[in-house]
Amino acid sequence: MAVDVPVGEQQELVREGDLLTINMGPQHPSTHGVFRMILTLDGETVVACRPVMGYLHRSVEKLAESRTYLQDVIFTDRLDYLAPMTTNLPFAMATERLAGIQVPERAEYIRVIMCELQRFASHCVAIGTFASDAGAFFTPMMYTFRERERILDIFDQACGARMTVSYIRYGGVARDLTEEAIDVIRGFVDDMDRNVDEFESMLTSNEIFKARTQQIGILPADVAIAYSITGPMLRGSGVAYDVRRAEPYSVYDRLEFDIPTRQTGDCYDRYMVRVAEMRQSRRILQQALRDLPRGPVMGKVPRVFRPAKGYAYARTESPKGEIGFYIESDGKTEPYRFHIRAPSFINLGVLSRLVVGHKVADAVVILGSIDIVMGEVDR
Repeated sequence: MAVDVPVGEQQELVREGDLLTINMGPQHPSTHGVFRMILTLDGETVVACRPVMGYLHRSVEKLAESRTYLQDVIFTDRLDYLAPMTTNLPFAMATERLAGIQVPERAEYIRVIMCELQRFASHCVAIGTFASDAGAFFTPMMYTFRERERILDIFDQACGARMTVSYIRYGGVARDLTEEAIDVIRGFVDDMDRNVDEFESMLTSNEIFKARTQQIGILPADVAIAYSITGPMLRGSGVAYDVRRAEPYSVYDRLEFDIPTRQTGDCYDRYMVRVAEMRQSRRILQQALRDLPRGPVMGKVPRVFRPAKGYAYARTESPKGEIGFYIESDGKTEPYRFHIRAPSFINLGVLSRLVVGHKVADAVVILGSIDIVMGEVDR
């Protein structure tokens, strides 16, 4: 006999008989970092899940309060280390709002170009590793990482770093793009649709992949909203919410692009939303490269940066969802308060609800469909 017993905000399925508790993680290839799931099983069926995090905790928010604003840029690289450009940006925007800094137009376009390249690269990791979690044994991941490598080469050409870039800074960007770098970006953009076609040819219609992902981990729209879920997870449940449209920043209001959604809210739909977003990133990049103006790439920033007392918050659409930075100044060279709204951490909140009733192998697929990065979970 099975009964539903409320536990907090989730429903755990409890059955009479012997139950087994197992640990997945914190060192496990399918937990995408030092993350632990305590699963209670009836046979192979998950009846309860307790996520445990904190193994990677680095006190980034507290450390940032004892460093200067410029030194804090490096911490943003190490939050979502798979998408540092899109993590640099909201910190820069919050600091600019705090200090009243104007960003040159060329720098705004370069920011958009870098963030959309970063979105594509991050989704390459997301769908490549997700395919491996579903049992594809790394072939799709080799293809997605091949294209991510080209983007990392572009970042290297732009700022001398591949992953910890510190490129988008308050006032603009660290340095201008050369004509050679712009030509390389144009060449990559020309190949983007063909690359996505190649990824889809291996996964989208694959009957085994569909069997592993469809009707698995269904997240209804109302539940997603209640848990403050954002990003592809939310849009995969049919909610067309994207910060680039809801609260346009940089020059996104000048660009045409669609917000992809799906309706079922399962693991397959979350995959399909990310694939569609990769194609939209190409549209955005084409327009940004076409309209890229000439001019400076750094606004007027005081040599000794000491914002007046006050506070500011800025949010953007990272590849994983809405990321926000709250900064409070007391007039010193370092922030008085520094807090991050990390989408990976918030999106994990619904994991316990999604895995209950599925098999252990499905729990791996569901976690992979969330697309977490532990750097911003245990910040």
